[in-house]
Amino acid sequence: MNELIFADTFYWISLLSPRDIFHSRAIELTQELDKAKIITTDEILIEVLNFFSGGSKNLRKQVANTVRQLLKTDTEKITVLSQSHETFLSGLNLYEKRLDKGYSLTDCISMTIMQQMDIDLVLTHDHHFTQEGFTILFPHDR
Repeated sequence: MNELIFADTFYWISLLSPRDIFHSRAIELTQELDKAKIITTDEILIEVLNFFSGGSKNLRKQVANTVRQLLKTDTEKITVLSQSHETFLSGLNLYEKRLDKGYSLTDCISMTIMQQMDIDLVLTHDHHFTQEGFTILFPHDR
């Protein structure tokens, strides 16, 4: 499997949180997708750091170290796309087009990037991605 897969905030939180109910599944999926390239964004990593901001000093340090490693790891396995004014505006455009949905701006930025890169699969549990035609890899029926 040499396809591109987008990693949403949900995935990174599940992977980094041993107490998360999807932690084991996140580890399994990571191993199953070992030949896939994972794409994520600065915006996603901001949400991950924000999520863990109320955690212990050790947990915050672990998460910060993981984010630093991800930022250094532009390899055949993982790429973190930089945020830019253009990605912000493209996300804002989708946000404005979907005022009837509960999409966050970060979701809109992610969806726009996925469309531009022709990525269909997303490591998330967020049903908003299915509303835009993407396939989530943590389905609700599990």
